[in-house]
Amino acid sequence: MLHIVDDEEAVRDSLIWLAKSRMIEATAHGSGTEFLASVESMPRIDPDGECVLLDIRMPDISGLTLFDTLCARGLTKRLPVIFLTGHGDVPMAVDTLKRGAFDFFEKPFNDNKLMDRVQEALAASQQAGASAAVQSRLTALSLREREVLDLILDGKMNKVIADKLGISMRTVEVHRAHIFDKMNVKTAVELARLLK
Repeated sequence: MLHIVDDEEAVRDSLIWLAKSRMIEATAHGSGTEFLASVESMPRIDPDGECVLLDIRMPDISGLTLFDTLCARGLTKRLPVIFLTGHGDVPMAVDTLKRGAFDFFEKPFNDNKLMDRVQEALAASQQAGASAAVQSRLTALSLREREVLDLILDGKMNKVIADKLGISMRTVEVHRAHIFDKMNVKTAVELARLLK
């Protein structure tokens, strides 16, 4: 999902049209306040990735202030920000990029180059979301399940795991089933592929 945050309706409309020409789902927000309200109601992770096209100069909350808010909330990996401005300068661009912005475009911009970067930002967001989902699943494992997981990833059989941890084979089987369930995999190969 591409989130367009710009106070000019004509700019929002043209960017939505441009996104649709690349088969990118887009939504538009006329202010930073409106966008922040929508962030609160978003699902935690969009599996298709997300990106924000953000105008620098807006009346209620400037793009820079909105970017600072997203940074403070730790959302810029999930929501990579591409700045758009007609009033930018080199020091401003360098500063935003150093602070984690995905890119910075001055208006007028090359449509194809902008959409190429949007697609790259969506891919980066998708990858960050997948990593976050895996990390979330890992944190759901108990300490003993983590020990069993490590031994499964080392290629150890249930009997070896049981001997090493001083537990019964049946207990290992139960832990293995819980691990597979929590990690949403069916085999040790899938588990290894997920965690590589």
